[in-house]
Amino acid sequence: MKKIALLAAALVFSAFANEEGFEKSGFLTTEKCAKAGEFKDCYLENYACGSDGCFEVTEAGVDKNTPLVLFSHDDGVIYKLDTSAVNRAELDEGVSRNAVSMIGEFDASTNTIIVHEFKAPPPPKKSFFKGCL
Repeated sequence: MKKIALLAAALVFSAFANEEGFEKSGFLTTEKCAKAGEFKDCYLENYACGSDGCFEVTEAGVDKNTPLVLFSHDDGVIYKLDTSAVNRAELDEGVSRNAVSMIGEFDASTNTIIVHEFKAPPPPKKSFFKGCL
């Protein structure tokens, strides 16, 4: 009986441990760009107002707080992100970049990562072009 109780306790503990320490890395972008497969070719206006050409009908300076997603190259899945616990300005560091890691909890019913923190790779180094143009 004690073995069953210990096994049940271990399973409950591991379930909570997996949800708290969920980490997934991939490309941070908008849902529209991820579905279309436009990663580095995604226009910047998609991050501000949500679609190509939306700047023509959106008032200048208005941020629509477009939802971001994480496209995982490992499993080919688009994960929705709940970024309410993270400052949106801090996420700009990882937008339109690969190898961004989202750390938090995973809600399997909505395929959403509830982000508590994230890690972005350092920006690419500046290079000097040597040669003729």
